[in-house]
Amino acid sequence: MGPRAELSTWEASRAPSANRTRPAIHTRCASLRTRFADAERGSAVAEFVMVAGLLVFVAMAVFQVGLALYVRNALISAASEGARYAARADSSQALGVERTKALIREGLSDAYGQQVGARQSTVGGVSVIEITVSAPLPVMGLLGPVGRLTVSG
Repeated sequence: MGPRAELSTWEASRAPSANRTRPAIHTRCASLRTRFADAERGSAVAEFVMVAGLLVFVAMAVFQVGLALYVRNALISAASEGARYAARADSSQALGVERTKALIREGLSDAYGQQVGARQSTVGGVSVIEITVSAPLPVMGLLGPVGRLTVSG
């Protein structure tokens, strides 16, 4: 008997035969597995909806914080530039206020440049001009309710 004959005999002994039956425990586990699989059917859709809703909420919160920081930084920059412009020897406070309003109009919108004021003050014995901007701070996007933000430069 050659090696081929031994291998085929071994394969024949390992192959399932019609005479062999599965143990009862194996059959019971298989039926439980299919029962649990049927019970879990459709749960992926519900889990996706819950997780997607949470992710959308977090993404919108991050977007809102970014928008609020952008508005704040743009107003501070415009107020600082307007104060520098007003502090020049050939300029005035009114020109600094107009410069600030123009920068806000270009960077944001007319609605953010409605309340701009200037005053002369002293810092460390040096006379300076301070521009103050009071503008709406978007709380829920650009169309939602607004808060109030006051910055100076």
